[in-house]
Amino acid sequence: MQLELPYLPPPFTTLAAPHRHSTVIEGSEFLAFAERADSPPQALEQLAALKERYPDATHHCWAYQIGPLYRFSDDGEPGGTAGAPILRAIGGQGVDHVMVVVVRYYGGTKLGTGGLVRAYGGAAAECLRTALRVPVRGRVTLRVGVGFGHLSALYHLLGSVDAVRGEEEFTAAGVWLPVELYPEDAPTFAQAITDATSGAATLEVLPRPPSAPED
Repeated sequence: MQLELPYLPPPFTTLAAPHRHSTVIEGSEFLAFAERADSPPQALEQLAALKERYPDATHHCWAYQIGPLYRFSDDGEPGGTAGAPILRAIGGQGVDHVMVVVVRYYGGTKLGTGGLVRAYGGAAAECLRTALRVPVRGRVTLRVGVGFGHLSALYHLLGSVDAVRGEEEFTAAGVWLPVELYPEDAPTFAQAITDATSGAATLEVLPRPPSAPED
């Protein structure tokens, strides 16, 4: 059975869980926070939460990288000394879909331009370096329809592949079930369910929402 699969973005590596790293340089405390973010609004929500958590901090500098999208802020530090080094740290660590915020409590000693670049970039890089990572690959979503007599065959086949099942939709004739599969598994699965139901199964390839996370 031939399937026309939608374009999927390339695989990437991101963070498995939020992570934190702290360091003190010349009396200033730098708290680095890194977390997966799949959209700019999600990244900015993380920033807002940290600003609320550390309202008395001197600066909340940050950067995110989400595929081709990126943005950064020095939050009052001299231009180019905080946000850009954090963004470079994200790229240097080879991760994507990541938001990093470095919260600074000023300790009374000025670090200078070079010192700030090293402090912010170093805190971000170390936070990312020590964080747990996870590879992410895009999946294609199939909407599979079978009669009640073929439900056991469907579930048996789903157990043989790495599939993410959606919510079942029952009708008078049977069941519709959205299934997320890796692209290399989709054609084989489609042929198998077609054979198992003697061609009675119905399969639709669902379009991928533009803003959907790639997992």
